[in-house]
Amino acid sequence: MSRYSIFTLARNALTNHENWTEAWRSPEPRPDYDVIIVGGGGHGLATAYYLAAEHGITNVAVVEKGWIGGGNTGRNTTIVRSNYLYDASAGLYEHALKLWEGLTQELNFNVMFSQRGVMNLAHDHHEARDLKRRVNANRLNGIDSEWLDRQQVLDFCPILNRDPAIRYPVYGATLQRRAGTARHDAVAWGYARGADARGVDIIQNCEVTGLDIQGGRITGVETTRGRIGAKKVGVVVAGHASVLAAMAGLRLPIDSHPLQALVSEPIKPVMDTVVMSNAVHAYCSQSDKGEMVIGAGIDLYNSYSQRGSFDVIEETLVAICEMFPILSRLSMMRQWGGVVDVCPDASPIISKTPIGGLYLNCGWGTGGFKATPGSGHVFAHTIARDEPHPINAPFALDRFASGALVAEHGAAAVAH
Repeated sequence: MSRYSIFTLARNALTNHENWTEAWRSPEPRPDYDVIIVGGGGHGLATAYYLAAEHGITNVAVVEKGWIGGGNTGRNTTIVRSNYLYDASAGLYEHALKLWEGLTQELNFNVMFSQRGVMNLAHDHHEARDLKRRVNANRLNGIDSEWLDRQQVLDFCPILNRDPAIRYPVYGATLQRRAGTARHDAVAWGYARGADARGVDIIQNCEVTGLDIQGGRITGVETTRGRIGAKKVGVVVAGHASVLAAMAGLRLPIDSHPLQALVSEPIKPVMDTVVMSNAVHAYCSQSDKGEMVIGAGIDLYNSYSQRGSFDVIEETLVAICEMFPILSRLSMMRQWGGVVDVCPDASPIISKTPIGGLYLNCGWGTGGFKATPGSGHVFAHTIARDEPHPINAPFALDRFASGALVAEHGAAAVAH
C-alpha cells in the first residue's frame, strides 16, 4: 500500500468518514413522479433500477419507511437457487439466477455472488423419489440439477452426519451447482447506487400512510413527509403488503409470519456449499466471515414482528446438531427475524390490480431474496408497459379466482 493510501485511510478514520462521497443522494420528495415504488428493499430498488435502465423512466421515487435494505433484504439467509418444480416458478427463478450471474458487472458493485452449490437432502426412499422428480423437471426446463447418492453427498459435504442409524440418515440429495449465496446488503446498495445514478430519488424515513385513489385510478400516496403525486405506484413491501393493499380497499390472500435465522461464532472454513433438509426442517451454510448461517421454517402464528419464538430456535438447533455433529459446541452470536408473506400456493403475486396504475409485488414467502433481480426486472416491465412480462404472467392476482395456482410448497425446501 502506498504512503498516500495509508495517510488517506488514517485521515478518514479520524474524521468519521465525513469526506467520503455518498453512494446515493438523499433528496427531498418532489410533488409528483411518474412512478413511485413503495418499499426500499432489494425488490423495490431493483424495480426502480430497471425502470430507469431498461425502460427510460427516470422520474421515479423509491419511498421507504425506514432505511433501504432494513426489512427482509437484510433479514434472510442469502441463498440463491432456481431448482423449483413447476414451469412457471422455474422460469421466474432461473431468470433471476441468470441475472445474478452477471449482476456484479451490471451494477459495477460486488454483490459477492458465490456459486458454491445448493444441496437438498433426502432421508428416505420416498423423499428421494420426490426430489428425483424435481431433478427431471428442472432438466426439462434447461436448469442444471443432478442427483447424488449417499456417498456422493458425503464426499461433497464431509461434515454431514455419516451415521446410518440416526432418525434421518443421509440417503441422497439433489445438487444445483450454479446456485449459492450472495451478500444481501451489497445487493441493496448496488441497486440503490445504480438507480440513483440514473436519476431515481431514494427517499428514506418516509412511511406511506395512505393511497390516493380517484375515479378508479391511483393518483399518489400520503406519507409522513406529505402527499406525493404519481401516475403509477408499485407496492413492494414484503410482509406488510396486505396492510398497504387494504389502504386501496383490496383484501389479499396472504398470511404474514415471522421467519427466523441465526448466526454462530466464526470458525475456520468447514463447509463450502449450502445444505437444506425439509425433513429435519433446517438448512445451513458458512459465510465468508466463517459464521454458520442457520435457518428453518416460519413461526406458525401470524405476526408483523421481526423476532419470532424460542421454540423454533430450539428445534432448529436440535436439527442442525443432528445433521452436523461437528457444530454442536458452537455458540450462537445473533438471531433475527423477517416478516414473510405467504400465499395459499406458496408462490408470489406480481401483478396489476383492479385499480388503474396500482401494481403489487408480494407473497414471496421464504423465496424472496433469491428472486431479487428477476422480480425487479419483470415488475419494472409490468409497470412500464401496463402488462405482465411473459415470465410473471402466471403470477397474476386473478389466479386465485380462476384456480390456476402455482403450488410450490415442496420446492420451498424448508416447507412453509
